[in-house]
Amino acid sequence: MHPNLSAASLRGEKAGIIVLYNMEAVKTLTEFIIERQADFKYAKGELTRLLSDISIAAKIVNREVNKAGLVDILGEADSVNIQGEAVQKLDVYANKQFIAALTAGNEVCALVSEEDEDIIHISNNGNDVGKYVVAFDPLDGSSNIDSNVSTGTIFAIYRRVSLSGPAELDDFLQPGTELVAAGYIIYGSSSMLVYTTGRGVNGFTLDPSIGEFCLSHPDMKIPKSGKIYSINQGYFVHFPKGIKQYIKYCQEEDEATNRPYSLRYIGSMVADFHRNMIKGGIFIYPTTAFSPTGKLRLLYECNPLAFIAEEAGGKASNGSKRILEVQPECIHQRVPILIGSEDMVTTAEEFIAQYSEVPTS
Repeated sequence: MHPNLSAASLRGEKAGIIVLYNMEAVKTLTEFIIERQADFKYAKGELTRLLSDISIAAKIVNREVNKAGLVDILGEADSVNIQGEAVQKLDVYANKQFIAALTAGNEVCALVSEEDEDIIHISNNGNDVGKYVVAFDPLDGSSNIDSNVSTGTIFAIYRRVSLSGPAELDDFLQPGTELVAAGYIIYGSSSMLVYTTGRGVNGFTLDPSIGEFCLSHPDMKIPKSGKIYSINQGYFVHFPKGIKQYIKYCQEEDEATNRPYSLRYIGSMVADFHRNMIKGGIFIYPTTAFSPTGKLRLLYECNPLAFIAEEAGGKASNGSKRILEVQPECIHQRVPILIGSEDMVTTAEEFIAQYSEVPTS
């Protein structure tokens, strides 16, 4: 229980009405993680602390995102990251906060961030002692901040495969099937942390009045099908033919399949994915003439969300192959992705196969 709460209820006042919250019915993220330690494959206490560290960084970043218009952290930081993208000031801030949180303990030996070109080693007296490595996107959709649109953080946790000494490249170049845990935080009208350890997906909403993530979406499931497709349709002329034909299929009228579908595209993968998790739908970022291997990063965007999608009953594919089975070749590798409701992803794959435009990796 939160240290400032002396009883099993929290009394608050809103518009002159006194409301009593039954705190016995509220389960915090920390309590939930401790209860579910048996689900963890490896060092239970270390992974518990690691997930707790991530939640602390998320609270700090959430605070800054919510007051971004009031302080000098909006806009670009006059630099570009390893992806060749303009770095936003909040990108830099979020990156520093997550690095600081993940280096506070001895659980992690190395990090990979979207914002940094190389592996970030975490040493204790010259030794990388942690049993885990973490890959993360500190602030997905950050270009939307100036427009007050939802953003997010994505993280992927692997157990290191090297035995001792500094972490190695192979510690990160593991397929998504080897993930120990993964999750995302969405900073929106309410802020949520959603994660899985391979035993289902659970979502926690931040209660700012007590500063805790509280269980709000237990055992999340993606509907088997939906009525939403999410894609940057402005690039339509540059899409492969199979994707073009699938989009036309989404727009056709067919009562039996509840078509036409609705186009919903926020431009923040976390926000689009989260909405489709709740309502059912498909998110697509295919190859294009400008990005022949795809644009989204395998290690810290596609793999963790694919792990969550599958654990929630959904599907994630590069067009022909399960995302989690793609073998990473470099830490910032890009891939095309189709992710969301199982039936919708399968149908999109069929269009791609029909027009013989299948990714080779």
